[in-house]
Amino acid sequence: MDNLKQLIEACVFAADSPLSLDRLSSLLEHPRAEIRPLVEELQREYNDSGRGIELVSVSGGYQFRTPVELSPWLRKLNRERPGKFSRAAMETLAIIAYRQPVTRAEVEYLRGVDSGGVMKTLLEKNLIKVLGKKDVPGKPLMYGTSRQFLELFGLPSLNELPTLKEFSSLDEELAEAVPLTPETEV
Repeated sequence: MDNLKQLIEACVFAADSPLSLDRLSSLLEHPRAEIRPLVEELQREYNDSGRGIELVSVSGGYQFRTPVELSPWLRKLNRERPGKFSRAAMETLAIIAYRQPVTRAEVEYLRGVDSGGVMKTLLEKNLIKVLGKKDVPGKPLMYGTSRQFLELFGLPSLNELPTLKEFSSLDEELAEAVPLTPETEV
């Protein structure tokens, strides 16, 4: 059984995206019922021991990540910063995340400005995806968030999106984690 736990740990570590229990079960040829308790045991070992990495549930799977409280030091490690989100991109992502499925016209109505360029960029970055067509004249495309959106924001599912009441307490944390700059597009 320890060997299986070691294999799970190695697979999650080596994977470039979160691994679901189904995927781990398929890879390791063991039933989910054997995999789940070992993943939970690994989570306890990593998350309760004050280590520099945690095993987190994100986007329907499991992934090793660094604790958020270490981010100020880790930012110094890589001088090259990842792409920042513009205010327009964050507004558009928020509308899509909370209103999905939503059409481009609905996003533009809520934002009050043309959002085609921002939505195109979000599609190219795989943060949003086309969910289908709305059954109204013109059959506009409907958009929703992608798995990559969940991964980027560390969410296990859309149910974990903060409520409006939680936004005031998250405001400062988000400003540090995802800096907004008006001149930088996604």
